[in-house]
Amino acid sequence: MVTLHKHTSQILVHILFWMLFIFVSLFLFSDYYWSENPFLQYLSILVIIVYANHFVLLPFFIKKRFYILYAFVFVAISFFATQLYCNVFAQCGCSIMKCLSDYLWQTLVPLIFFSFVWMLYRFLDEQAEVEEIKKEHTEMELKFLKSQINPHVLFNNLNTIYSYTLEKPNEAADLILMLSDNLKHVLYESNAETISLEKEIQFIDNYIKFQKLRTEGTKTIQYSKNIDSFHHKIAPLLLITIIENAFKHSTLNSAISIRIIVENGILECICENDFNKEKVSENDFKIGLQNLEKRLELIYKDTYNFTIEKAESFKVYLKLNLN
Repeated sequence: MVTLHKHTSQILVHILFWMLFIFVSLFLFSDYYWSENPFLQYLSILVIIVYANHFVLLPFFIKKRFYILYAFVFVAISFFATQLYCNVFAQCGCSIMKCLSDYLWQTLVPLIFFSFVWMLYRFLDEQAEVEEIKKEHTEMELKFLKSQINPHVLFNNLNTIYSYTLEKPNEAADLILMLSDNLKHVLYESNAETISLEKEIQFIDNYIKFQKLRTEGTKTIQYSKNIDSFHHKIAPLLLITIIENAFKHSTLNSAISIRIIVENGILECICENDFNKEKVSENDFKIGLQNLEKRLELIYKDTYNFTIEKAESFKVYLKLNLN
């Protein structure tokens, strides 16, 4: 569709130019009558010259980057075509300089105009290619970042189920059902660019249920939601990175606070946990959260706020415009 639109616009540009050019040449700069006007005879030669330059010379010389050589060829074609018009078609018998001053414009104007048109459309095509490459690169990068998230989430869930099959086998069945829902979300639903906020929150709920069972007696989890509407879309697997990071780096016998607020299309996720400053290095926090920030920049550029505070506790704040 885009290609068809481009070709149509090019054809219209060419037709409109030739109509205007012929009108100006015949009515404003000519004393000849239509039937005996040498310009009408020369026009067929001029069209051949113009489109030979448009389809053959320009693509060849520009591709090879022979810019100076093309300039010489361009000047030579303009000179000899003008002499051809003077001496063969108009038969004015004037000097070379007089011929150039009177008739050069009739050769030069269409050559320059269509050279400009060719370069303009070539530039637009290159810009379109660059945008397409950027789009493909963005999509590939997003898929790569999501592929780093998916196995990590599932691996933690499987570890939890494994522990329960050994220690509390009667409760393992419920965990498997939760894992089934999470698998569906991660493997199928999260492949879309955006999913419903409700599905993403359900995924978070299941994950936190897993963690409450897994960390029972060792960590206190404070999880609260205040959502005025689920009628929003969100990029999948964004919030899980923040929440996972809190569980991964929190210390034993500590509290983890998770708050999710959605009001008027603005989502806020605040996650806070204690951590051991001596045992945890700076790089331990970076990988997952850096991946998250890259995804936010690619998907929600200029419509999000993402901050990390590391003092007595580790606090991550995300504000996201879902509108």
